Amino acid sequence: MKKLIQNIFIILLTKIIFSCSEKKINPNSCFDIYNLMQHQEDSWNYGNIDDFMSIYWKNDSIVFIGKSGINYGWDKNITNYKNSYKTKEHMGKLKFKNIICNPLNDSTHIVTGVWSLKRNDSIGNINGFYTLLWIKKSNGWKIIYDHTS
Repeated sequence: MKKLIQNIFIILLTKIIFSCSEKKINPNSCFDIYNLMQHQEDSWNYGNIDDFMSIYWKNDSIVFIGKSGINYGWDKNITNYKNSYKTKEHMGKLKFKNIICNPLNDSTHIVTGVWSLKRNDSIGNINGFYTLLWIKKSNGWKIIYDHTS
């Protein structure tokens, strides 16, 4: 809970700092990001980790923070996913619930929400929270920072 409150504080502080600029925000950008997250959810639920990862920035500088600490790089993270979720049963059924989309400017958004994996009883369900930093690149919106608990 303390980490969630810290994340919310950081998000609000960042939003206040960037709100001083007079940049025009595309009103559909959060909708576009939510559609990409729906695509990720579908890819995961079909057992396709490669397609799930296509939404992330394919770069060594991408940051992933989770239960095992901080990891850098797209290659490292896809390997971690494939080692942790070897079967479709382990992957379960993913569901995202986006709580808030904070446009910082026209090309940078922070999305915070809740995730859950429904799995059979022998494996067990898991869930948590996420904060994603999205940047609009030349090839579309990409996640460049993922903090998932």
